[in-house]
Amino acid sequence: MFNEATTRFIHEHHDDDVQALALKSKHLPDDIDLLTALVQIAGRQSIQHKIPSWYEREDLIYPVKLPLEQCSSEHTARYKAALLGGNSFLDLTGGFGVDTAFIAPKFEHSTYIERQDSLAEIAQHNFSALGLNIRILNMNGIFYLHRMENPVDCIYIDPARRSIADKRGVLIEDCDPNVAEFQHKLVEKAGTVLVKLSPMLDIQAALRTLEYVNEVHVVSVDNECKELLFLLKKNPRKDPVITCSNLTKSHDYIDSFRLSEENNAQLKYSKEVKRFIYEPNASLMKAGFYKSIAVQYGVEKLHPNTHLYTSYRYIKDFPGRIFQVKAVSSMKSPELNQNLKGIETANITVRNFPLSVAELRRKLKIYEGGETYLFATTLSDESLAIVRANKIVICN
Repeated sequence: MFNEATTRFIHEHHDDDVQALALKSKHLPDDIDLLTALVQIAGRQSIQHKIPSWYEREDLIYPVKLPLEQCSSEHTARYKAALLGGNSFLDLTGGFGVDTAFIAPKFEHSTYIERQDSLAEIAQHNFSALGLNIRILNMNGIFYLHRMENPVDCIYIDPARRSIADKRGVLIEDCDPNVAEFQHKLVEKAGTVLVKLSPMLDIQAALRTLEYVNEVHVVSVDNECKELLFLLKKNPRKDPVITCSNLTKSHDYIDSFRLSEENNAQLKYSKEVKRFIYEPNASLMKAGFYKSIAVQYGVEKLHPNTHLYTSYRYIKDFPGRIFQVKAVSSMKSPELNQNLKGIETANITVRNFPLSVAELRRKLKIYEGGETYLFATTLSDESLAIVRANKIVICN
């Protein structure tokens, strides 16, 4: 897609600073398309950690910045691929094509649809380079959906998560396209439909909007919530399973619950901070399984509105961060001063506490950093407490 001189320049400078390269424009031969080269160099650098298996290759082509920011990571794309399989697959909103590339090998026949000419052209090149036999259609996916004659085993759709006002969408109605408007057509045309939505979306609001939900997957990578996946089928479940997954380099933490379990869970609230403190991972916090997680792992919650847990016994497999408690004090000056004596730096977390992290730092005169962790929180008797702890690093 590029002339020989531009291709050679890209390969020779693929690890160089893009801004520094941009300043060389006056000193380059006329046959080098510098703007194109910079887009390719920046694109490859941006996926080094996001799509590591693609970073190792020099035969792929990258789009401008926005599609790269919006595309799935390799880790989440592989997660989605593990959920699916069959004979025929259709991606209605292909984009850069990461999800299609990792899901397609699970199917005999796959089709990628993208309305932007440039992205469709890039996908065509990359799929061929990757040895993937995927049909490319450069058109509007929803237009195709309403006119497709034969159903497929699976349809995948990833609506754009920017509203008309260019703000992050938090409702399905804010997405483009609005899946709620044609959800009946989706389940008519596919045995399984997988919808990827913004991690900012309210899950229970989405469940009220989408009528065919069988499963929900809340997917985090390294404790940062990245995707909400809704799996739709013609016969919906009244109480769908919600799977909370935190994907890390060493281990994937996966827990599944139902909202009915959360609503009916009988919980014990601890009267004190015990030997260990637990903070659930981002997927569990997003899904709101505050009671279910306590019941399943045998820990006690500190307060109905304090999403921290405690136990005397060490629960190694708890899905989140684990800390060993060193001291607990009230906010009264003598006790607090004794607890924090000699501490100049600490990592501060506030949970159900009247002060922000910044306000508490100013009050305690403690800088950010170090190996000490301070949790400012409210206990079950409504008293305020500062918990000093050290993080336990689990090696898998």
